[in-house]
Amino acid sequence: MSKNEGYGGEKTKKKEVGGRLQMPEEDLIEVKFRLFDGSDVGPFRFSPASTVAMLKERIVAEWPKDKKIAPKAANDVKLISAGKILENNKTVGQCKTPFGELPNGVITMHAVVQPSVGKSKSGGFLLLDLW
Repeated sequence: MSKNEGYGGEKTKKKEVGGRLQMPEEDLIEVKFRLFDGSDVGPFRFSPASTVAMLKERIVAEWPKDKKIAPKAANDVKLISAGKILENNKTVGQCKTPFGELPNGVITMHAVVQPSVGKSKSGGFLLLDLW
């Protein structure tokens, strides 16, 4: 792939800003995150080559401080788009919905906090009796 080709092989025009190559403004994808209580964080602009893991890092950094439920790490966040849980290694470009233009051009992803399952102090797994 040459320097002028984007992630999917299409030709893109990159410009140098502050010694770094940047994607043109129109190639960036706008994403906002909907939280459990219906509030939104964002929108933020991402390169189509940004990974879901990078989005999770951003949402953890931007999570509102006044929320009682908050992720401690990116692994505590599940991102859902178009009814599917997004995998960390997928790119934003791969997660875009194929159904044409979106209102305002913004993709809404649901951000769900699901803390990582830890081990008990004895070193075994913690079992819960739900009966």
